[in-house]
Amino acid sequence: MKFKFLVQLALISFTSLVWAQDYPNKPVKILVGYVAGGSPDFVARALAQKLSEILNQSFLVENKPGGGGITATAQLVKMAPDGYSLLLGDTSQLGIAPYIFKTLPYDTLKDLTSIAGLTSEPLMIVSNSKTNIKTLNDLIQNAKSNPNKYNYGSSGIGSIHHIAMEAFKADAGLDITHIPYKGSGQSVPAILSGDVTILITAFTASAPHIKANSLNLLAVTSAKRWSRYPDTPAISEIIKDFDFSAETGVLAPAGLPQSITNKLTLAIKQATESPDFINKFKETAFSIGYMNPTEYSEQIKKNLRKYERAVALAKIQAE
Repeated sequence: MKFKFLVQLALISFTSLVWAQDYPNKPVKILVGYVAGGSPDFVARALAQKLSEILNQSFLVENKPGGGGITATAQLVKMAPDGYSLLLGDTSQLGIAPYIFKTLPYDTLKDLTSIAGLTSEPLMIVSNSKTNIKTLNDLIQNAKSNPNKYNYGSSGIGSIHHIAMEAFKADAGLDITHIPYKGSGQSVPAILSGDVTILITAFTASAPHIKANSLNLLAVTSAKRWSRYPDTPAISEIIKDFDFSAETGVLAPAGLPQSITNKLTLAIKQATESPDFINKFKETAFSIGYMNPTEYSEQIKKNLRKYERAVALAKIQAE
Protein backbone atom coordinates (compact mmCIF):
# COMPACT_ATOMS: atom_id res chain seq x y z
CA MET A 1 0.00 0.00 0.00
CA LYS A 2 2.83 2.35 0.95
CA PHE A 3 4.70 1.49 -2.26
CA LYS A 4 1.58 2.23 -4.33
CA PHE A 5 1.22 5.62 -2.60
CA LEU A 6 4.85 6.50 -3.30
CA VAL A 7 4.44 5.56 -6.96
CA GLN A 8 1.34 7.76 -7.23
CA LEU A 9 3.16 10.64 -5.53
CA ALA A 10 6.12 10.27 -7.89
CA LEU A 11 3.76 10.18 -10.87
CA ILE A 12 2.00 13.38 -9.75
CA SER A 13 5.35 15.13 -9.24
CA PHE A 14 6.59 13.97 -12.63
CA THR A 15 3.38 15.08 -14.37
CA SER A 16 3.58 18.49 -12.67
CA LEU A 17 7.19 18.88 -13.81
CA VAL A 18 6.27 18.00 -17.39
CA TRP A 19 3.43 20.55 -17.32
CA ALA A 20 5.84 23.23 -16.13
CA GLN A 21 8.43 22.40 -18.79
CA ASP A 22 5.77 22.46 -21.48
CA TYR A 23 3.98 25.53 -20.12
CA PRO A 24 2.82 27.67 -21.83
CA ASN A 25 2.16 25.86 -25.11
CA LYS A 26 -0.86 27.95 -26.10
CA PRO A 27 -2.01 31.56 -25.55
CA VAL A 28 -2.58 32.66 -21.94
CA LYS A 29 -5.53 34.88 -21.07
CA ILE A 30 -5.25 37.67 -18.47
CA LEU A 31 -8.66 38.83 -17.29
CA VAL A 32 -9.11 42.47 -16.27
CA GLY A 33 -12.29 43.44 -14.44
CA TYR A 34 -12.39 46.97 -15.86
CA VAL A 35 -12.72 48.72 -19.20
CA ALA A 36 -9.77 49.18 -21.52
CA GLY A 37 -7.72 52.29 -20.79
CA GLY A 38 -8.03 52.25 -17.01
CA SER A 39 -5.19 51.74 -14.54
CA PRO A 40 -5.52 47.93 -14.13
CA ASP A 41 -5.80 47.54 -17.90
CA PHE A 42 -2.63 49.60 -18.39
CA VAL A 43 -0.70 47.36 -15.98
CA ALA A 44 -2.07 44.16 -17.53
CA ARG A 45 -1.13 45.16 -21.07
CA ALA A 46 2.39 46.20 -20.08
CA LEU A 47 2.86 42.87 -18.30
CA ALA A 48 1.30 40.80 -21.09
CA GLN A 49 3.72 42.26 -23.61
CA LYS A 50 6.76 41.36 -21.50
CA LEU A 51 5.54 37.87 -20.57
CA SER A 52 4.91 37.14 -24.26
CA GLU A 53 8.57 37.93 -24.92
CA ILE A 54 9.97 36.09 -21.89
CA LEU A 55 7.91 32.89 -22.21
CA ASN A 56 7.72 32.92 -26.03
CA GLN A 57 3.94 32.60 -26.03
CA SER A 58 1.03 35.04 -26.43
CA PHE A 59 -0.40 36.59 -23.26
CA LEU A 60 -3.68 38.27 -24.17
CA VAL A 61 -5.65 40.79 -22.09
CA GLU A 62 -9.39 40.24 -21.95
CA ASN A 63 -11.52 42.99 -20.41
CA LYS A 64 -14.52 41.78 -18.39
CA PRO A 65 -15.85 44.95 -16.73
CA GLY A 66 -18.61 44.84 -14.15
CA GLY A 67 -19.24 45.02 -10.44
CA GLY A 68 -15.96 46.76 -9.59
CA GLY A 69 -13.92 43.80 -10.82
CA ILE A 70 -16.22 41.15 -9.32
CA THR A 71 -17.48 39.85 -12.69
CA ALA A 72 -13.98 38.98 -13.90
CA THR A 73 -12.96 37.39 -10.60
CA ALA A 74 -16.13 35.29 -10.49
CA GLN A 75 -15.40 34.07 -14.01
CA LEU A 76 -11.79 33.23 -13.22
CA VAL A 77 -12.49 31.04 -10.18
CA LYS A 78 -14.64 28.75 -12.35
CA MET A 79 -11.81 28.16 -14.82
CA ALA A 80 -9.33 25.30 -14.81
CA PRO A 81 -6.22 25.89 -12.64
CA ASP A 82 -3.86 25.19 -15.52
CA GLY A 83 -2.10 28.55 -15.87
CA TYR A 84 -3.92 29.56 -19.05
CA SER A 85 -6.42 31.80 -17.26
CA LEU A 86 -5.02 34.53 -15.02
CA LEU A 87 -6.42 37.63 -13.34
CA LEU A 88 -4.94 41.09 -13.00
CA GLY A 89 -6.47 41.70 -9.57
CA ASP A 90 -6.74 44.99 -7.72
CA THR A 91 -7.55 46.26 -4.25
CA SER A 92 -11.24 46.80 -4.94
CA GLN A 93 -12.19 43.27 -5.94
CA LEU A 94 -9.81 41.52 -3.52
CA GLY A 95 -9.79 43.69 -0.39
CA ILE A 96 -12.89 45.88 -0.44
CA ALA A 97 -15.61 43.81 -2.14
CA PRO A 98 -15.76 41.19 0.66
CA TYR A 99 -17.03 43.89 3.04
CA ILE A 100 -19.45 45.83 0.86
CA PHE A 101 -21.35 42.85 -0.55
CA LYS A 102 -23.25 40.38 1.60
CA THR A 103 -22.45 37.57 -0.79
CA LEU A 104 -19.64 37.23 -3.30
CA PRO A 105 -19.25 34.52 -5.93
CA TYR A 106 -15.72 33.88 -4.65
CA ASP A 107 -13.63 33.83 -1.50
CA THR A 108 -10.49 35.95 -1.90
CA LEU A 109 -8.36 33.64 0.23
CA LYS A 110 -9.78 30.23 -0.69
CA ASP A 111 -10.61 30.47 -4.38
CA LEU A 112 -7.49 32.17 -5.74
CA THR A 113 -3.79 31.34 -6.07
CA SER A 114 -1.48 34.31 -5.47
CA ILE A 115 1.23 34.46 -8.12
CA ALA A 116 2.87 37.88 -7.80
CA GLY A 117 2.30 41.40 -6.52
CA LEU A 118 2.97 44.06 -9.15
CA THR A 119 2.21 47.71 -8.48
CA SER A 120 0.84 50.24 -6.04
CA GLU A 121 -0.62 53.64 -6.84
CA PRO A 122 -1.26 56.35 -4.24
CA LEU A 123 -4.40 58.45 -4.22
CA MET A 124 -4.23 62.24 -4.24
CA ILE A 125 -6.07 64.59 -1.87
CA VAL A 126 -6.54 67.93 -3.62
CA SER A 127 -8.33 71.21 -3.05
CA ASN A 128 -9.58 73.92 -5.38
CA SER A 129 -6.80 76.53 -5.63
CA LYS A 130 -9.34 79.34 -5.07
CA THR A 131 -10.05 78.16 -1.51
CA ASN A 132 -8.03 78.97 1.60
CA ILE A 133 -6.96 75.32 1.89
CA LYS A 134 -3.47 75.17 0.44
CA THR A 135 -1.88 72.43 2.56
CA LEU A 136 -2.83 69.34 4.55
CA ASN A 137 -2.45 71.33 7.77
CA ASP A 138 -4.87 73.94 6.40
CA LEU A 139 -7.41 71.20 5.77
CA ILE A 140 -7.08 69.70 9.24
CA GLN A 141 -7.15 73.03 11.08
CA ASN A 142 -10.05 74.47 9.07
CA ALA A 143 -12.12 71.30 9.26
CA LYS A 144 -11.63 71.05 13.02
CA SER A 145 -12.52 74.71 13.53
CA ASN A 146 -15.59 74.46 11.27
CA PRO A 147 -17.24 71.04 11.72
CA ASN A 148 -19.41 69.99 8.78
CA LYS A 149 -18.57 73.13 6.78
CA TYR A 150 -16.48 71.34 4.18
CA ASN A 151 -17.26 68.52 1.80
CA TYR A 152 -15.24 66.16 -0.34
CA GLY A 153 -15.88 64.32 -3.57
CA SER A 154 -15.03 60.72 -4.40
CA SER A 155 -15.57 58.27 -7.26
CA GLY A 156 -18.56 56.75 -5.49
CA ILE A 157 -19.77 54.94 -2.39
CA GLY A 158 -17.59 51.91 -1.71
CA SER A 159 -14.73 53.07 -3.92
CA ILE A 160 -11.21 53.00 -2.51
CA HIS A 161 -11.32 56.81 -2.66
CA HIS A 162 -14.37 56.94 -0.38
CA ILE A 163 -13.05 54.34 2.05
CA ALA A 164 -9.56 55.87 2.31
CA MET A 165 -10.97 59.34 3.00
CA GLU A 166 -13.35 58.05 5.67
CA ALA A 167 -10.43 56.31 7.40
CA PHE A 168 -8.46 59.57 7.26
CA LYS A 169 -11.42 61.55 8.65
CA ALA A 170 -11.90 59.11 11.52
CA ASP A 171 -8.23 58.95 12.50
CA ALA A 172 -7.72 62.72 12.16
CA GLY A 173 -11.00 63.57 13.93
CA LEU A 174 -12.50 65.53 11.04
CA ASP A 175 -16.15 66.18 10.18
CA ILE A 176 -16.32 66.54 6.38
CA THR A 177 -19.35 65.59 4.30
CA HIS A 178 -19.00 62.99 1.57
CA ILE A 179 -20.39 63.78 -1.90
CA PRO A 180 -20.21 60.65 -4.11
CA TYR A 181 -19.88 60.89 -7.90
CA LYS A 182 -19.81 58.32 -10.66
CA GLY A 183 -16.10 58.30 -11.29
CA SER A 184 -13.50 61.01 -11.87
CA GLY A 185 -15.33 62.15 -15.01
CA GLN A 186 -17.87 63.74 -12.65
CA SER A 187 -15.82 64.40 -9.51
CA VAL A 188 -13.01 66.42 -11.14
CA PRO A 189 -15.39 68.91 -12.82
CA ALA A 190 -17.19 69.19 -9.45
CA ILE A 191 -14.10 70.38 -7.62
CA LEU A 192 -13.03 72.67 -10.46
CA SER A 193 -16.44 74.35 -10.37
CA GLY A 194 -16.38 74.65 -6.57
CA ASP A 195 -19.22 72.19 -5.92
CA VAL A 196 -16.90 70.37 -3.51
CA THR A 197 -13.97 71.74 -1.52
CA ILE A 198 -11.81 68.64 -1.42
CA LEU A 199 -11.37 65.70 -3.78
CA ILE A 200 -9.66 62.36 -3.35
CA THR A 201 -8.78 60.88 -6.72
CA ALA A 202 -6.15 59.20 -8.88
CA PHE A 203 -3.14 61.09 -10.20
CA THR A 204 -4.18 60.50 -13.82
CA ALA A 205 -7.39 62.46 -13.27
CA SER A 206 -5.89 65.29 -11.25
CA ALA A 207 -2.44 65.73 -12.85
CA PRO A 208 -3.33 68.24 -15.59
CA HIS A 209 -5.13 70.47 -13.08
CA ILE A 210 -2.31 70.26 -10.52
CA LYS A 211 0.11 71.26 -13.27
CA ALA A 212 -2.17 74.15 -14.30
CA ASN A 213 -2.40 75.28 -10.64
CA SER A 214 -6.17 74.83 -10.66
CA LEU A 215 -5.85 72.26 -7.88
CA ASN A 216 -3.59 72.17 -4.82
CA LEU A 217 -2.04 68.80 -4.04
CA LEU A 218 -2.45 68.45 -0.26
CA ALA A 219 -1.33 64.90 0.46
CA VAL A 220 -0.83 61.39 -0.89
CA THR A 221 -2.27 58.24 0.66
CA SER A 222 0.82 56.05 0.24
CA ALA A 223 3.01 54.88 3.13
CA LYS A 224 5.77 57.30 2.08
CA ARG A 225 6.06 60.57 0.17
CA TRP A 226 5.95 60.26 -3.57
CA SER A 227 9.28 61.06 -5.24
CA ARG A 228 7.58 63.10 -7.97
CA TYR A 229 6.22 65.54 -5.35
CA PRO A 230 8.74 65.27 -2.49
CA ASP A 231 7.36 68.38 -0.74
CA THR A 232 3.86 66.90 -0.49
CA PRO A 233 3.30 64.98 2.75
CA ALA A 234 2.02 61.44 3.03
CA ILE A 235 -0.89 61.07 5.45
CA SER A 236 1.17 58.40 7.22
CA GLU A 237 3.32 61.23 8.61
CA ILE A 238 0.46 62.24 10.89
CA ILE A 239 -1.44 58.93 11.10
CA LYS A 240 0.79 55.95 11.82
CA ASP A 241 0.72 53.12 9.25
CA PHE A 242 -1.79 54.91 7.04
CA ASP A 243 -1.50 53.45 3.54
CA PHE A 244 -4.40 53.32 1.13
CA SER A 245 -2.68 52.77 -2.18
CA ALA A 246 -4.46 50.96 -5.00
CA GLU A 247 -2.52 47.75 -5.60
CA THR A 248 -2.41 45.21 -8.42
CA GLY A 249 -1.20 41.64 -8.68
CA VAL A 250 -1.55 38.44 -10.69
CA LEU A 251 -3.71 35.55 -9.52
CA ALA A 252 -5.00 32.23 -10.83
CA PRO A 253 -7.77 29.84 -9.80
CA ALA A 254 -7.09 27.85 -6.62
CA GLY A 255 -5.20 24.61 -7.19
CA LEU A 256 -2.64 25.90 -9.68
CA PRO A 257 0.31 23.44 -9.69
CA GLN A 258 3.28 24.81 -7.76
CA SER A 259 5.59 24.23 -10.72
CA ILE A 260 3.49 26.52 -12.94
CA THR A 261 3.20 29.11 -10.15
CA ASN A 262 6.99 29.09 -9.87
CA LYS A 263 7.49 29.51 -13.61
CA LEU A 264 5.02 32.39 -13.80
CA THR A 265 6.30 34.27 -10.78
CA LEU A 266 9.91 34.07 -11.98
CA ALA A 267 8.86 35.36 -15.41
CA ILE A 268 6.87 38.20 -13.78
CA LYS A 269 9.87 39.12 -11.63
CA GLN A 270 12.03 39.25 -14.75
CA ALA A 271 9.41 41.39 -16.49
CA THR A 272 9.16 43.93 -13.65
CA GLU A 273 12.95 44.31 -13.60
CA SER A 274 13.28 44.96 -17.33
CA PRO A 275 14.15 48.55 -18.33
CA ASP A 276 11.45 48.83 -21.01
CA PHE A 277 8.74 47.69 -18.55
CA ILE A 278 9.95 50.18 -15.93
CA ASN A 279 10.07 52.93 -18.55
CA LYS A 280 6.35 52.48 -19.35
CA PHE A 281 5.50 53.61 -15.82
CA LYS A 282 7.78 56.67 -15.65
CA GLU A 283 5.07 59.23 -16.31
CA THR A 284 2.49 57.53 -14.07
CA ALA A 285 1.86 57.37 -10.33
CA PHE A 286 2.54 53.63 -10.22
CA SER A 287 5.33 52.19 -8.11
CA ILE A 288 6.53 48.81 -9.32
CA GLY A 289 7.00 46.52 -6.35
CA TYR A 290 7.30 42.82 -7.19
CA MET A 291 6.12 40.42 -4.46
CA ASN A 292 6.58 36.66 -4.60
CA PRO A 293 3.53 34.41 -4.01
CA THR A 294 4.01 34.24 -0.25
CA GLU A 295 4.57 37.99 0.11
CA TYR A 296 1.60 38.81 -2.10
CA SER A 297 -0.67 36.41 -0.23
CA GLU A 298 0.32 38.03 3.08
CA GLN A 299 -0.30 41.49 1.59
CA ILE A 300 -3.81 40.45 0.56
CA LYS A 301 -4.52 39.20 4.10
CA LYS A 302 -3.17 42.45 5.55
CA ASN A 303 -5.40 44.45 3.21
CA LEU A 304 -8.46 42.43 4.17
CA ARG A 305 -7.90 43.33 7.84
CA LYS A 306 -7.33 47.00 6.96
CA TYR A 307 -10.38 47.33 4.74
CA GLU A 308 -12.66 45.55 7.17
CA ARG A 309 -12.02 48.41 9.62
CA ALA A 310 -12.13 51.12 6.93
CA VAL A 311 -15.45 49.95 5.46
CA ALA A 312 -16.92 49.92 8.97
CA LEU A 313 -15.73 53.50 9.48
CA ALA A 314 -17.35 54.48 6.17
CA LYS A 315 -20.66 53.02 7.43
CA ILE A 316 -21.33 51.29 4.13
CA GLN A 317 -24.30 48.96 4.22
CA ALA A 318 -23.48 45.66 2.56
CA GLU A 319 -25.59 45.08 -0.55
